[in-house]
Amino acid sequence: MTLHLYDTATRTLREFTPVREGHASVYLCGATPQSAPHIGHVRSGVAFDILRRWLTAAGYDVAFVRNVTDIDDKILTKAAENGRPWWEWAATHEREFTRAYDVLGVLPPSTEPRATGHMTQMIEYMERLIERGFAYPAEGSVYFDVAAWSKAPEGDYGHLSGHKLDEVDQGESAELRGKRDPRDFALWKAAKEGEPSWPTPWGDGRPGWHLECSAMATWYLGGTFDIHGGGLDLQFPHHENEAAQSHAAGDGFARYWLHNGWVTMAGEKMSKSLGNVLSVPNILERVRPVELRYYLGSAHYRSMLEYSPEALQEAAAGYRRIEAFVRRVAEVAEVPVGTWTDGFAAAMDDDLGVPAALAEIHGQVRAGNTALSGGDTAAAVAAASTVRAMAGVLGVDPLDAQWVAGSRGDDDDTAIALDLLVQAELAARQQARADKDFATADAVRDRLVAAGIEVADTADGQKWSLANRKD
Repeated sequence: MTLHLYDTATRTLREFTPVREGHASVYLCGATPQSAPHIGHVRSGVAFDILRRWLTAAGYDVAFVRNVTDIDDKILTKAAENGRPWWEWAATHEREFTRAYDVLGVLPPSTEPRATGHMTQMIEYMERLIERGFAYPAEGSVYFDVAAWSKAPEGDYGHLSGHKLDEVDQGESAELRGKRDPRDFALWKAAKEGEPSWPTPWGDGRPGWHLECSAMATWYLGGTFDIHGGGLDLQFPHHENEAAQSHAAGDGFARYWLHNGWVTMAGEKMSKSLGNVLSVPNILERVRPVELRYYLGSAHYRSMLEYSPEALQEAAAGYRRIEAFVRRVAEVAEVPVGTWTDGFAAAMDDDLGVPAALAEIHGQVRAGNTALSGGDTAAAVAAASTVRAMAGVLGVDPLDAQWVAGSRGDDDDTAIALDLLVQAELAARQQARADKDFATADAVRDRLVAAGIEVADTADGQKWSLANRKD
């Protein structure tokens, strides 16, 4: 099976065929650093890091561009409210995003362009659009003419989001003047007193959000590139307007559009306006970075991920089972990185089916624990090597240097040690049951219960937890 990805534009699962053989080009809408990142922000970074790792594992040379929108209405507003220079406010929070990406093992992008560094490219883009009749200057601003593009033979406004032309609401400030049609959107905003501005042939001002990404994506990846990614909330108006202006300028732009789902709480999208923000540093007081990454990447990237403390801890426990097995094997033999199973490859090729891929990993963990308990070290090493290969694609290989060196505190070391001991007992119990030695199996369970450890037999194998003891 070859890689198939769900393309938002066509609403179909499409075989991935790159523009250039052996090369994959990806543009991801990155941070707008108006404030500190929460786990909803970094889910996108983790999801597309998994895509990048799988493309690399499949042999592609990957060019991965993740931008920073460092000039934006929200940045200016937040900086003014806090009495800080806009550039310092943006830079401060950009560093916080970088720290969050780094601590979660998200690979650095091939390049990370900032909007403020690409004004020349934006001006050239506007010149092309005006020359082709799809943009117009007005009172120092420049607007994209949605109606003109929609009437063009090749016009496709609404194809990405499904919005009808008469339903379009750009959500832009009413202060923008000179629009011919309320459905038009700003490519360039005329300068206001006290705000940063840059010179253009049409007057001083600053760029619109949508123009920034089209200019940066095509500057680094070419007029036509493979994949454009981002959160589902960016589908309209941002990505719809990116596609419209880029096609109107004569660029093929993205051949595949991928959108990740939100992190939700009580069914609501996690956002600052709802007051339900969970910052990355706050969550990392509850679980280790690798466990948070495992949690954020464990659901299918297109699905909503409903946050709860219980779900977070359940995911952390799932990762610890993988980690405990690999570390047990590593204590008795060297564990190289092996190759993934056919089932894992099939899951990843099916639109990055991480849940099914994780089932393959846990299946190998169970088989490896059984082999280890039975004294079959070679089989245990083979299973652990396969686990390392698959976990590495997901960015959670327990023996990766990032997760081994300085990644655990005393409490984490205690938890790992306890898990190693309990897993050994559970493996012995499993072997005794396979041998129909039920007296020994019951004795193992009794020892665990006496130690305050509850054991549950599930369809996914034996699971353990600390009993809620009050004595």
